[in-house]
Amino acid sequence: MPATTRVAIMGIIVENPESVEALNELLHEFRDHIFGRMGVPYRERGVSVISVALDAPQDVTSALAGRVGSLPGVSVKTLYSNVIAEEDVRA
Repeated sequence: MPATTRVAIMGIIVENPESVEALNELLHEFRDHIFGRMGVPYRERGVSVISVALDAPQDVTSALAGRVGSLPGVSVKTLYSNVIAEEDVRA
């Protein structure tokens, strides 16, 4: 039975530069579900703002958000769309 996937966007704010390497490793680990990523350093405030676009089962997206949010100095929020597929259209 094919997995149900949802398109979502994850907003990430990194306040602790020491967490960047671990964050990049997590995003690499979930790369098969990520179809877009944009990072903007806000040097004047000492933070980075990252948006990640995903098409994944909801439990996969939630797992990634939980792991990202557990990194020191990293905040994350996820917004789910109503775009749902019964199979992975990227396969």
